Amino acid sequence: MNDDAHQYVIDVHDLNKRFGNKHVVNNVSLQVGRGEIFGFLGPNGSGKTTSIRLMCGLLTPDSGSGTCLGYDIVRESEQIKRNVGYMTQRFSYWEDLTIRENLDFVARIYQMRNRREAVDRSLESLGLQTRANQLTGSLSGGWKQRLALAACMLHEPKLLLLDEPTAGVDPTARRDFWEELHRLAATGISVLVSTHYMDEAERCHKLAYIAYGKMLARGTASEVIESQGLSTWSIHGEHLSKLSEQLRTTPGVDQTVVFGSALHVSGRDHEALETAVRHAVAGTSLRIEPIGTGLEDVFIYLMSHSKDNFGAQS
Repeated sequence: MNDDAHQYVIDVHDLNKRFGNKHVVNNVSLQVGRGEIFGFLGPNGSGKTTSIRLMCGLLTPDSGSGTCLGYDIVRESEQIKRNVGYMTQRFSYWEDLTIRENLDFVARIYQMRNRREAVDRSLESLGLQTRANQLTGSLSGGWKQRLALAACMLHEPKLLLLDEPTAGVDPTARRDFWEELHRLAATGISVLVSTHYMDEAERCHKLAYIAYGKMLARGTASEVIESQGLSTWSIHGEHLSKLSEQLRTTPGVDQTVVFGSALHVSGRDHEALETAVRHAVAGTSLRIEPIGTGLEDVFIYLMSHSKDNFGAQS
């Protein structure tokens, strides 16, 4: 296998997976390019985790096909596992070992030659040298996250699969983590990352939105926004929650969301939406202005218009 011959590091088509009568992944297709950070978004129970596991050979699809790093996801799953770094939602390292001991243990699992050099390289790359002998259980969430990424990078994978890696981590640590992801991407490493945070979604090169097993939108952030055809107005003033409830049932209004001191009102029928907004604020002190529809507006819209057809299966 020569993975340089393949355009995509992930190239899967029409993946399906059922658990009992629940269709958890429904005809999902996805392509991830080299050096690309690809954001995978969707509500809890949408099938994100299952899809990631199908793509890296941890689960076998009921139907569908594809490659990961040039390897067939069904027939060559063992090769895939040896060449990707997979970071789960839950921190899964040993808290009674030091950072160095954890990394050395992972290197043993991979049966790596020159383990010490590999561990030293990983410690230096992720800025962990000064804490190498600190017990993992005493680390903050951000440092544990950095250790988990260091462990993923030990065997120098060409693809990282990150399943909500920043859940429960403070904003500063999240920002630092994303700076590291972009540094890795600049070296040619590809990243598939699932997230609930819109600021993280906006830092991805491309996005895909999945809800209840089905892919609803994908592309760059601007392409995803444009694909929904929403127009949005912002209303400023008081008593916005009450106004939001009133507008929600008005013709031309598809969505109302309060963002702090502003109410975003969106709809696909642009003329009807403007009419509804202007009528709602007539004779009041409320201020209105048309604004660009944001990524969060779109994802709230997609979530509210997707149907939960199988319950909370991730």
